[in-house]
Parts: sequence; structure tokens; C-alpha cells
Amino acid sequence: MAILEEVEQLQQSSSFTFNAVLDPSNPLGFIESAFNFVSQNSNLFRTQSAEKQIMSSVHSIKERIEAEEAAEKKAAFEKEQEKEKEQEKQKKLVPNTGNGLDMENYSWGQSLQEVTINVPIPPGTKSSALLCDIKTNYLKIGLKGQPPIIDGELYKPVKVNDCFWSLEDRREISVQMSKRDKTDWWKSLLKGGPEIDTQKVEPEPSKLSDLDIETRSAVEKMMFDQRQKQLGRPTSDDIQKEELLKQFKAQNPTMMDFSGAKFM
Repeated sequence: MAILEEVEQLQQSSSFTFNAVLDPSNPLGFIESAFNFVSQNSNLFRTQSAEKQIMSSVHSIKERIEAEEAAEKKAAFEKEQEKEKEQEKQKKLVPNTGNGLDMENYSWGQSLQEVTINVPIPPGTKSSALLCDIKTNYLKIGLKGQPPIIDGELYKPVKVNDCFWSLEDRREISVQMSKRDKTDWWKSLLKGGPEIDTQKVEPEPSKLSDLDIETRSAVEKMMFDQRQKQLGRPTSDDIQKEELLKQFKAQNPTMMDFSGAKFM
């Protein structure tokens, strides 16, 4: 029984309670008190590795703090990005029935193939009094001798030779412009102008056979690429690049291997 009592006394004396209050303005004072307590109740500071062990603990704590701060900054950055995306989304306007916008002095609409513009003018206006200048990346419409109604850089290029304008009933200018890229919806008529939410565009249903050869080819390519992406397979551009690489390797068998390279 005496031996058991001695063991229990040793077990009870093997741990000690440290009581101290941390003053945030003097953290080193708290650490010094802790070190004094440890030195009085253990042999840590009598070992040669004491400094190394303490510095290792300090290093681990600093790494943990830095990791936590980095995670907080990342979370804050991602939250700010989401906020900016939401604000940008809210800035975009709902398109009109023509998939464009009704502006103060004109309205515009679009299909994948073309952009249409309607500009009301004073009744009885003659065509000789009109100004309509259509260029690949620029548009200017108005009445001669007056500030232009539309004047600016187009959102995307058009095919000038396939663009037309006319005077309708001497009260409205009607413009039809053929898009150069027939696979994309314009967010705005002019660069820097108010943008529509292209996710809310409602294209008119049509059959591929009703489209011209160029447009049909572009739409078919879009459909193929979309299906390939959904299946996790290479798109038409990826396939074309792979074929070019094969041809290059066949023509240059002694050249280095580019099979792992990525082409932009």
C-alpha cells in the first residue's frame, strides 16, 4: 500500500497548473512568465535543444497564422469578386423584343447575322438631308448640319458591302448591317454604350436549312463544339491544331517532340 501511495504522489506531482493573465500590450511579459514557470518545473531549459525546440514551435505558430491570414484574404477577395460580378450583372439591361435596346433617340436590334437600327426623324425629311456613314468599325447617323444622333465605334466589325440604309415614309432612317462574326450576340451597339444581358436574348427559331451557307457553317460549328465540351472531348479548333501538329511531325521527323505542348 505504501508503494501505491508513493506512485500516486509522483503522478500528482508530474503536472502543474500555470495561472497568468495576458496583457495584449505586453505579450512578451506573459511569455517570460510562462518560460520562468517551465524552467522552475521542468528540465527543458537545461537541454541543449531547448532553443531549437522553442524556435520550431514559434515557426509553426507563425506558419499557422500566415496560412489563416492568407485564407481570410483569399475568401475576402473571392467575396469581392462575386460582389463585382453581381454588380456588373445588375448593370446589364434586359434586351428589347428585337434583342437590342430602345435608346432615347433610336432603337437597335439584332440576330446572329445582322444588326438593325431605327432612327426617328422629323416627318417630311428628304434623303438628301440625311447623313449615314457606315464603316467596318464605325457608325455615324444624323441630319446634315446638326449634331449626329449616333456617332461612335461599333461594338464589333461589320461587312460594309452588305450594309444598307433607307428612308422609311420620310420619318425614319432604317439601317441594316451585316455582322462579320455571325456566331456572337452584341452586348451593345457602340463600344462604351449601355450593355444588354445576352443571356436573356431570345433568338427566333429557325431551321439550319433556312440560313445562308456561312451562317449555317458557323452555327453547326458552335453546336458541335458545345456538344464536344459537354462530353469532355476536343473541340473543332483542338482537332484542327492536333492535325496540324501531326502534319508538322510527319514533315519534320527529326524535330523535338511537341506532343505535350499547349497551343493558344
